[in-house]
Amino acid sequence: MNAARRTGTSLLLGLALLTGTAACSTEPAPGPGVAAPPRPTATAAAPTPSGHPTDSAWLQLMIPMDEGAVALLDLAAAKSSDPALRSFSARLRTAHRTELTALTGLRERMGLPDTDVHKGHEMPGMVTATDLERAEAAQGAAFDRLLVTEIRDHLRQSAQVSRSETTAGGSAEAKERATALVAAREDQLAELEEIPGVPG
Repeated sequence: MNAARRTGTSLLLGLALLTGTAACSTEPAPGPGVAAPPRPTATAAAPTPSGHPTDSAWLQLMIPMDEGAVALLDLAAAKSSDPALRSFSARLRTAHRTELTALTGLRERMGLPDTDVHKGHEMPGMVTATDLERAEAAQGAAFDRLLVTEIRDHLRQSAQVSRSETTAGGSAEAKERATALVAAREDQLAELEEIPGVPG
């Protein structure tokens, strides 16, 4: 994983927090003899659809992260040479699809668009189109190594991003969902590492 992938998530959440802080700043007081500008009306600045930029940033990252992981896990059923890894991948794919249903429902309730704002980005823990092309071309043990590397990274990074949401988010529902996701990721990582022969 390159440095850009490692730092992308921290930068994203940091930017969301800075955006929220900037929106709360006040204008400096006018100097002597200068008329104060008119105060904006209540409708002058519309709030963000979600009400909190960190919630939006987390959700708009988690959905494509899960979608990429599901696409890779779909390949495992036909391409993995390890029965235990195939079984784990099938369970993880089912869990992620359930998770995606919950996340997309939350996105709708927040009023966020269903567009992928990270399309084409090299984000930490995200299975990219290039990763999927490599997985399509790989066979047997080579595919299994790629699968384990990408899924382990996805599980670790999505847990890290979600931990940030649990402390910096504003929506109780989003924070509750992030807390559940962190717990699920810990269990999923533990299960992955217990599969015999999984590369470290």
